[in-house]
Order: sequence, then structure tokens, then C-alpha cells
Amino acid sequence: MRFSSLPFLFGFLPITLAIYFAVPLRWRNLALLLASLVFYGWGEPVYISIMVLSILIDYTHGLLVEKYRSRDKLARWFVAESVLLNLGLLGFFKYWDFFAANLSLIPGVSIPTLGLPLPIGISFFTFQTMSYTIDVYRQDAPAQRNMVSFGAYVTMFPQLVAGPIVRYKDVAAELIHRTNTASAFAAGARRFTVGLAKKVLLANSIGALWDAELAAQSAGTLTAVGGWLGIAAFGFQIYFDFSGYSDMAIGMGQMLGFHFPENFNYPYTAASVTEFWRRWHISLTTWFREYLYIPLGGSRKGTWRTVRNIFLVWFCTGFWHGASWNFILWGLHFFVWLMLEKYLLRDFLQKLPSWLRHFYTLVVVFVGWGVFAMEDLAGCAGYFKTCFGSGTLWSAADGYYLTAYGLTLLLLTVGSTRLPRKVWDRLPERTRDLLGPLLMTAGLVICTAYLVDGSYNPFLYFRF
Repeated sequence: MRFSSLPFLFGFLPITLAIYFAVPLRWRNLALLLASLVFYGWGEPVYISIMVLSILIDYTHGLLVEKYRSRDKLARWFVAESVLLNLGLLGFFKYWDFFAANLSLIPGVSIPTLGLPLPIGISFFTFQTMSYTIDVYRQDAPAQRNMVSFGAYVTMFPQLVAGPIVRYKDVAAELIHRTNTASAFAAGARRFTVGLAKKVLLANSIGALWDAELAAQSAGTLTAVGGWLGIAAFGFQIYFDFSGYSDMAIGMGQMLGFHFPENFNYPYTAASVTEFWRRWHISLTTWFREYLYIPLGGSRKGTWRTVRNIFLVWFCTGFWHGASWNFILWGLHFFVWLMLEKYLLRDFLQKLPSWLRHFYTLVVVFVGWGVFAMEDLAGCAGYFKTCFGSGTLWSAADGYYLTAYGLTLLLLTVGSTRLPRKVWDRLPERTRDLLGPLLMTAGLVICTAYLVDGSYNPFLYFRF
């Protein structure tokens, strides 16, 4: 069930909110847990068992870690066991076929692939549950003794399937006590509606252009201009798709009384690749920094170990996104550019005009999206060969797409900057109070009309 679907918008969400606020405070975590399990099991009921198993593993291990904290070796063993069990679940469902197919390339080795469907959101909720036992061990948060409350944390439907990745310590206190106010609910509803509009009106619109360029590649009619146009379309699609989803998740969290971490901060305004990754998918980069990079030693043990640690982080970042070599290549693409900026380009970039630094960053990032978007390395190589001039430079179709999508691309460019926010903030407060409800209502009505009329409604990060 997608957030941008009519059953969710006019069925699941209002019913869940009505029940949630109708029950006594002490029952709200139970209501949230049951609603989240219904949400998760809507498309794949069989995988509720995986979710329940994950809850049991980390609930028990959190208690064991806290109980035996005075015996550090034993506590560390329980943390390691929890991490290995979580990674085992993730590895079995997400990576078995990848390793089986690649190892079977070795002469004499034959490992069967299983073809298992990927449990939705498994990459997100396994990272969340791992953070729980680690936070308990570090004494960043107490172990949760109420299994219902812990289950509500793991399964919380607003951010269950595509984040933000919410570390346990960030919501531990709110699982016990949270304040629900009309103003917070209204702010959450506004945030949700903005995210819905970004997803339905912007991401879906430009996604059709990316699909058209992919179809041109399959038909052998892709041109160099069309290739770059497609990459630009995908770059905007994934930003407005994913940031729109994060806005919806954060907004629903506010409606329920939770405060989730921000996940995006205008990443396409960055003036370096390093800055871009401080602004894009912030909850994931924060997770890797706190639970992988720093424990490995960070930058404290010399240049070689720093490079090694950053390499491992970006290899894992790519592999986390998908069991495919192109995702690994995508992660290593950013590793290379981050290392170049750290050790070679920093002073040079500072001397460039800001617009040129910004342009350089967008080129690196959008080339990365071209790698990210492909199904495999062969498709990636073929696409970029066309982009760099191995075929036709231009066709009449490119002129049509530029005409048809030119205004959309302009709106997306402006929408990915702070300009709309600045314009809104400069309006008189009374004007904002009058316009706000009207714009939110209009946005919801227009999005509903689009969803009723159209069938194109993907969610890119559902596959992770």
C-alpha cells in the first residue's frame, strides 16, 4: 500500500487516526502496532512473520544486553549476535541470489538462486533494529521492557518501508510519553500534503520522461541529448519521489506525536559532493557514520585507515541500496569523488566561482544517478556510451520532449532550491494563514484527481 494511493489516503490513514485518537493513551502503542502490521501485510501477509521475528530477536537481545552490561564481554556478544541475526535476515532475502549467481560463475561451483520476493522495507527496519541493541549497549537509551512499545517502534507504518531511518534513541522517550496537540497535528497534515504533492504532481510527471528515454534505449533510438535528458529526469524524479515520501512520513509522525529526523536539506543546492551527502538521505549517512565509520576508527588513525573506513562505508552504502554491481559501482563512484575532494580538490574548488562549483557537483551527482538507475552494468555502459556520443546526437523526439517537459523541468529546478520557502516566509503572517489551508486543500484535491485519472504511480525506494 503506497502513501500516494487512494486506499491509503481515504481508507487506511483516516481509519487509523480515528482509532488511534479514540483509544486511551495507554493503548495507543498497541493501536499503532496493529495498524502497522495491517499496513505491512496488505501486499505480502506472509512477511509479517519476518517482521515479528525481527521484533523478538532485538527485544530479547536488548534486555540481555542491559542485564549483562556489567559483564562487558557477554554484553558485546549479545550485541554481535543481534547484529548477525539481523544481517542474516537481510542477507538471505536480499543478497542470496546475488552471491549465488556470482559464485556460480566459478568453474565447478553451482549454487541455486531462490527468487524470493524482497520483503518491503527490510533494508530500513533491519538498520533500525540493529541501532536499538547498539544504543542500549552504549547506554544511549534504556532497554524497552514493553514488547508492544518496542513492536510499535519497529513497525511504525509512517517510516516503515522507506524511512527516514529512525534510531531508537531518537524516539525512546516518545514511545513512553508523547504530546498530541492540534497545532502539531495540523503541522503534520501540512507536511504530509506537501510531500504528497511533490510525489504525485512532480515526481510522477517527470518520471514519465525517464521511462520514455529508457524505452528509446531499448528500441535503439536513444540519442546523446535524450540520454542526458533522461538522466536529468531521473535525478529530479528520485529527489521529489524520495523527499516527498520523507515529508509524508515526517508529517504522519507529527500527527501521531513523534518527531522523526529530517532526511533532506535541499541537496541540489550543494557546492561540493561532500556537501551533497550532508544534505541527501541524511538518516542513512548518519546511521553509517555512527554505527560503522566511527566504530572503525573514523579519521583518527591515519590517512590509510581513514581511506579504508570511507571505502567500506561507501561500498556498504551502494550495496545497501541493492544486490547488483551497478549499486556497488554507484557507491564507489561517490567514494572516489569524496576522496578527491578531501585530499586533492578542496583548495582548488574553493577558488572557483560558486556557480561553477555548483555545476560540477550536479554533474558528478547526476552521472551517479545514471549508474544508479540502470538494472545492470551492461545497460549502464550502453546508456553512457550513447550519452558520450557513440550514436546520434539529436532527434526530433528530443525536441518534442524538451517542449513538452521544459516547463516541468523549470518548476523542478526552482522547487529543488530554497526559493519557494523564502518567498513563502516573506509573505505577511495573515496572508500565510489565509493561503495555507486553501493551498493544502487544493493540493489534496488535485493529487486525488491525478490518482483517480492516472495509473503511473511508482515509489522508487520501495524496492530497497
